[in-house]
Amino acid sequence: MPTIRWRKSSHSGDSSNCLEIATTPATVFIRDSKDRSGPQLGLSPTPWAAFLTHIKK
Repeated sequence: MPTIRWRKSSHSGDSSNCLEIATTPATVFIRDSKDRSGPQLGLSPTPWAAFLTHIKK
């Protein structure tokens, strides 16, 4: 598996209370920034885009 690069929103500032994402062509991974070795959620790009559309409303 290729190395993935995690990032958090620039809107988070220095806060550790946020989500981080990492993307590959097939999957968007999500994790809790406070528990980097904990569970991760993987979504395909279509549900991720739908989620972003929903939260931006």
